Amino acid sequence: MPELPEVEGLVGFLREHAVGRVVARVDVAAISVLKTFDPSPTSLAGLTVTAVERHGKWIDLDVDGLHLVMHLSKAGWLRWSPSLSPTPARPGKGPIALRVALDDGSGFDLTEAGTRKRAAVYVVRDPQQVPQIATLGPDPLADGFDRKAFGALLAGRRTQVKGLLRDQSVLAGVGNAYSDEVLHAAKLSPFAIAGSLTTEQVDVLYEALERVLGEAVATAAGRPAAELKDAKRTGMRVHGRTGEACPVCGDVVREVSFADSSLQYCPTCQTGGKPLADRRMSRLLK
Repeated sequence: MPELPEVEGLVGFLREHAVGRVVARVDVAAISVLKTFDPSPTSLAGLTVTAVERHGKWIDLDVDGLHLVMHLSKAGWLRWSPSLSPTPARPGKGPIALRVALDDGSGFDLTEAGTRKRAAVYVVRDPQQVPQIATLGPDPLADGFDRKAFGALLAGRRTQVKGLLRDQSVLAGVGNAYSDEVLHAAKLSPFAIAGSLTTEQVDVLYEALERVLGEAVATAAGRPAAELKDAKRTGMRVHGRTGEACPVCGDVVREVSFADSSLQYCPTCQTGGKPLADRRMSRLLK
């Protein structure tokens, strides 16, 4: 799933290539992707893209005061083309869910692989009309998000820190991959209880969060949309690297699997050398 750094990269790319262009047409190729009906996507035709913003993992195109808001979910992506096909995207054919054509012939397709269609598109007058945006927690890279604000989010919570970092109502933009990376950088178990962390551990976790996300955003900046996925994979130290050597200590990166996801961690760096039980309610093996 694209997370904060990749979405920020896509937003930066769209700011450079789409802002100032007029929308020629919008094709909805998968009706399941569209979550609103008024305003209609066709009402964007003839209007100018005036800004592009990010809300957590959401992309928001301001089109003369109407907002085309997109969430790519697990298997979605934006494919940009400087010469987009003039043929409207055909409903039910291939991975294209939405096509946005601009007046200079360029544009993008929102594509979604697989059969579990979870990408979402809203056309609204205010992005706060999107329920998931209205309930987002603070952005970890926002200017006002400091160590004190982060500590307040963790205080008293009897939640595993991995789950808390991924909870969009607590913190906007971090998902499965970067929570693994942040916890590895902070040398914390994914199953540590957020409210039980010491002051020093919270300090380290906050620094790791800011550094890992900041470095990933810097890596994504200026890259074409087509390169962002590979850049993300290349930058991962533990996520998606089960069985490989930890780049910090050389121990084998291990995995805990769940029904529809998995996490990766280094036992030496994060759990005192003890592997975590690979079952849904994992606890440290004794």
